[in-house]
Amino acid sequence: MSKGTAKGVKEKSYKFALKIIDLVRELQKEQKEFILSGQLLRSGTSIGANIVEANAGVSKKDFAAKMAIASKEARETEYWLNLLKDAGFIDERRADSVMKDCDELIRMLTSIVKTSKKNICDSKLNTQH
Repeated sequence: MSKGTAKGVKEKSYKFALKIIDLVRELQKEQKEFILSGQLLRSGTSIGANIVEANAGVSKKDFAAKMAIASKEARETEYWLNLLKDAGFIDERRADSVMKDCDELIRMLTSIVKTSKKNICDSKLNTQH
């Protein structure tokens, strides 16, 4: 993975976490919704935390594993966003905006994980010869 891709996903996940924090503040203040919004806060902010951990990984395998966790957290975040929207806590326009960012993170992380796993397999093949 290139440094540009790693930096891009790190920055995007940080900005996304700030959006999630803002949305959760609004949900808790205006809607008095604490349970689902708490789950959204946890998963939506852990995406970036796992990306930071991945970048500090001790091996390619550790990097790929942490990025895979970040991808799973992004998918969980998408679930909570859909649930909050369908339950009427978030209006569709706001939900679609945040979900678009979430989907972009999912696509970026999926690509990073696939490339990382391929690189690990390729390096194993090269060391066997």
